[in-house]
Order: sequence, then structure tokens, then C-alpha cells
Amino acid sequence: MQTLLQAAALVPASIPSPDWSGFDIPLPWGTLRIHAYALCILAGIVVGLWLTSVRWARRGAPEGSVWDIVVWAIPFGIIGGRLYHVVSSPDAYFGPGFDGTGDLSLIPQIQRGGLGIWGAVVLGVVGAWIGCRRSGVKLSAFLDAAAPGLLLAQAVGRWGNYFNQELFGGPTTLPWGLQIDADNPNFPARVTADTLFHPTFLYESLWNLAGVVILLALDRKFNFRRSRLFWLYAMYYTLGRVWIEAMRIDDAEQISLFGITTRLNVWTSIFVFLAALTAFILLGRKKPADADSPYLPGREPAEKQGAGDVAGAGDSVRDTDPVVSDSESRDNLPDNQSGSRRASVPTEEAEAAPAGPKPEPDATAAGRSGSTATGTAPEAGATQ
Repeated sequence: MQTLLQAAALVPASIPSPDWSGFDIPLPWGTLRIHAYALCILAGIVVGLWLTSVRWARRGAPEGSVWDIVVWAIPFGIIGGRLYHVVSSPDAYFGPGFDGTGDLSLIPQIQRGGLGIWGAVVLGVVGAWIGCRRSGVKLSAFLDAAAPGLLLAQAVGRWGNYFNQELFGGPTTLPWGLQIDADNPNFPARVTADTLFHPTFLYESLWNLAGVVILLALDRKFNFRRSRLFWLYAMYYTLGRVWIEAMRIDDAEQISLFGITTRLNVWTSIFVFLAALTAFILLGRKKPADADSPYLPGREPAEKQGAGDVAGAGDSVRDTDPVVSDSESRDNLPDNQSGSRRASVPTEEAEAAPAGPKPEPDATAAGRSGSTATGTAPEAGATQ
């Protein structure tokens, strides 16, 4: 017991501020700064793509199509995330009250942080739609496959806020309180240098990791389709984002609705949750109109279409079995030149015929005598 207490005493009573935020790559004309924030975003994209590609392949999607889709979705998502951040936190870029005192050159500098998830998702879906159309697959199927991976990417990427020492919560005395350097521009004014803050980046990362497990378990049990798992992801994420966002103390647009004034992202999370819940319910009540296939109608692989053609051809061959061919019909018609009529040998005569090899019929003699013919037994009887 004493050993455990001693080990517990060695555990820091807070989360230390990071002493590393990136590294420099020397170049002939200077240096290239690689920020830890960008590395976290990149790592999130990698693990999210890995999980998405595994799930996408299991759904029978064309090989390599996930890369054809994300090559559109990722750039669109980054642009959308940046635009949403600039709109929701405009003071640094346009000045307070849009008085023109801001710095517009900061807008493309995403390495400093600032990607709004809602803009990233909206424009990312637009990019994914373009990629899906070009690949001949359904956007709804891809969104269901990507939902857990998207949440996993957010869980990893959120650690970029830790290295930037940004987007933390209010002061706390909890043992997992976050240290922020007092000389950091994000350190709040009129607060002592030893103050600890809620690590909201950690709360959201853990919430998202738990969500990945929950989404995978629910999808395994209920086999969600038609983008229902994606809407379930939106509900889960916004449910956590409401209380986590309410804890943050960084500058943000304040919106007053229904007599309540709170951060823009809180209201956005509430409205997205309600919209996602509505879509999830409506899609659940709608009966599926087509088979569970990731392909757009008419864009199935050639081998599947060929299999359907072969099956259709087989049906047509079976349908022609009972049909008498034209040559048989002509054989049963009277021979106008000889005046004789042809008929098949009656069944009784065939049974009474002695066993043994049969001589080849003489077509010329048969034509002169009129006694040899081919055809069906009923027709032969009618001829007789």
C-alpha cells in the first residue's frame, strides 16, 4: 500500500503545458516550420482514413474508390473548417465590430489553429459527393462507412489544441487541470500564473474515442444504412459538444436566442442535433427502395451486369425448348415435287423394330416411295 501511495505521489497533479510545438526544416532560402498542430491534424486524417477504408471495403465498394473520394473531401473540408472559424471568430481577422483593425493575412494561416468542425463537415460532404459521383457510388453508403473514422480523426486532431495551448476551459482545482504558460497570448488576463484550466481538448478527445466504440457496436448490431449512422454520429458528437463548448473561455461570438445568450457553437450544436435526430427518425421510417449496394444504379461492376445478362440468356434458352424449329415444320409439310408427305416413324413401329444397327436411310428412295419421313408421332398418325 505504501508503494502505491509513493507511486501516486510521483504522478503530477496537473497536465503540464507542452514544451514543444513543432520543428524547423532548413531550406536553401530559409526554414520551413512544421507545427505540432498540423501534425495532429495529419495524424487524425491518417487514422480516420484507415478505419474508413476498412469499413468501405467490407461493404463491397470498388477498390481504391475511397482515395478517389477523399481527394475531394479533405481539401473541401479544410477550406470549410477554416471559413467557419473565420466567420464564427472574426475579431482577429476583421477587428472588433468589423472596424477594419484585424489582420486579413491571418486567414490562410491554419497552422496557428482554427478549424470549425461544422464548416469542415458541410464542405467535406460536398467534396465527398463529387468524389462519389465520379466513382459511381452512393454518398449515403460512404457517409455510413466514414462516420466512425470521422469521429476517430477528430479525437486525434483535437490534440493539436493542446500543443497550441488554446481552446481550454475555465479555472479548476481538479488534479487533471491543464497548465498554460503565463506568457502565452491565450492566457486569460487577471488570472494568476499558477492557475489550472479545464482541458477541454482532452474531454472532447475521450468523448470522441468512446463514440467510435459506440458507433461500431451499434452498426454491428443494427447494420445502419442510408446515412443513418452518419446522422447518429452527428447526434452523438453534438451532444458532447454542447457541454464541452459551454466550458470554454476563449473568445467567440455570443448569440442570444429565446432569452439565452451563449456561444455560437453551442447554438449550432443544438440545432445540428435536432436536425440529425429528425433525419435519423425519418430515414428509419422509410422503407429501402433498392438493394443494399454501395453502387449507384447502373454503375455496378461489369461482372455483376454480365452475370445478369447470362441469367437472362439462360432463361431465353429454356423458353425455346418446347418450340418446334422451322426446319422441323418444313420437314412435316408435303413435298410438292414428289407428291408424297413426310412423317416420323410411329412409336409402335420403333418399338417393334428388331434390335441391331440400323441402315442409313436412302433419301432418294424415300422421296420416290413416299414411305419415309421425319416428324412427331401425332403428325405421322395424321399423315397415315
